Amino acid sequence: MNGVGVALAGLVPQLAAHVLLSASALALGIAVALPLAVWASRSQAVARVALGFASLVQTVPALALLALFFPILLSLRAVFGEGLPTLGFLPALLALGLYALLPILRNSVTAQANLDPGLLEAADAVGMTRWQKLRLVEAPLAAPFVMAGIRTAAVWTIGAATLATTIGQPSLGDPIFAGLQTQNWALVLAGCLASAALALVADALLGLVERGLAERRPRLAIAGVVAVALGIAAALAVQFGGGERDRVLIGAKGFSEQYVLARLIGQRLEAAGYDVEYRDGLGSAVAHSAVASGDIDLLVDYTGTIWTNQMKRSDNPPRDAMLAEIEQWEASTSGIRVLGRLGFENAYAFAMRGDRAAALGVTDLADLARVAPQLVVGGDPEFFERPEWASVRDAYGLRFARQRNFSPTFMYNALQSGEADVIGAYTSDGRIAADRLRVLADPRGAFPNYDAILLVSPKRAGDEAMLAALHPLVGAITVDAMREANYAVDRDADKLTPDGAARLLTRRAGL
Repeated sequence: MNGVGVALAGLVPQLAAHVLLSASALALGIAVALPLAVWASRSQAVARVALGFASLVQTVPALALLALFFPILLSLRAVFGEGLPTLGFLPALLALGLYALLPILRNSVTAQANLDPGLLEAADAVGMTRWQKLRLVEAPLAAPFVMAGIRTAAVWTIGAATLATTIGQPSLGDPIFAGLQTQNWALVLAGCLASAALALVADALLGLVERGLAERRPRLAIAGVVAVALGIAAALAVQFGGGERDRVLIGAKGFSEQYVLARLIGQRLEAAGYDVEYRDGLGSAVAHSAVASGDIDLLVDYTGTIWTNQMKRSDNPPRDAMLAEIEQWEASTSGIRVLGRLGFENAYAFAMRGDRAAALGVTDLADLARVAPQLVVGGDPEFFERPEWASVRDAYGLRFARQRNFSPTFMYNALQSGEADVIGAYTSDGRIAADRLRVLADPRGAFPNYDAILLVSPKRAGDEAMLAALHPLVGAITVDAMREANYAVDRDADKLTPDGAARLLTRRAGL
């Protein structure tokens, strides 16, 4: 539990960001729901449409809703200009604001529908206007029920806000996602405990407001509002107390190697006098679009990923020719600068347990195709949607008994436990050697090469001081050094944090 305490002590910035995001989303939900509830109380048609829409939003998984706002805002950027952010706070605010809508709206509409008709008739009888009736009669009577909906929305929003990590917004999801990927359970537990505690505190404080309104005790309600306001003010002080600084934003996808490389880059820039910040857990398409739009400044990507996913190419030219075409394409389409190869390749490859491969007589993908109908194949969450999978599947006629998705970390565990017979592994992963896995040869060259390359956003492409600090990384990292650093994070005993693994990699690379 000591590790959990240390992890909790380091979560103050993420907690502050989580509080501000959740409070803003809840405020947006209230601002939309309350006027809509008043309108719905006057029209059954509006009530049906509004509640139907809010219910529909709730059927969309929160993670999908957050992700959907990225392409929407990317499209709107062409209309409103480059200043419109596509990652981080804005898409998270809009998605979570929609998510908060239903409980507030439903409680508000239900409360107004169940008001005592006699009181409403009395208000009409004394000549109250609609506004007076709403302000003096309907609102006070409905307020406790509305607050109950706000309490529910607050708890939902705080929980769903942990998923904002996936679109580049700092939150208490940062330690949860990082801990799951690196199997640092103290970090996962710390993030979960902090999120749960925040939800309980918010519910208790809003409960004071609800109780004060229900019991006609204004001081109790005001005390709850003041306590909430003080919490938000404290979060603002943590978030913006240091003033606005020019930070270099370093992106990372959701697997260990990316966490390590991002910290390696960050450590070099900090030594050169830069402030850095990390945006972890990004998907491939989101990460590349983010560096192209300037929402992040630096990203390690892979030639094969850009070639197939971004450029939509299906051919497989030699390594140097592919890199040259990628450099030209990036410069002409997005303005991204490719600083160069880091020196190692992290390719997709199919891997099996050595004993299982030997028993089946499988050494390459042609052999695998022969026995595939008996086997379960596992991949990371995006593998089976990538063009590379379609290419290798069709090249060898691979037809498996079943496909399963796993997080990159648990994919290897699934192979060891027998939950999967073969996985789409990463060739720079240290667990290949540690687990004695057999990497299956690709004699038909269906997989492209995946050289790790450093991408620089257009707005940072001219920062020569930053580029000078990063140039020593080009060509410096061998695949053996990268495997060692990756395994240092992924192993069960004596594991290192991504920061520690980055320092190990610095030493192994002679940097």
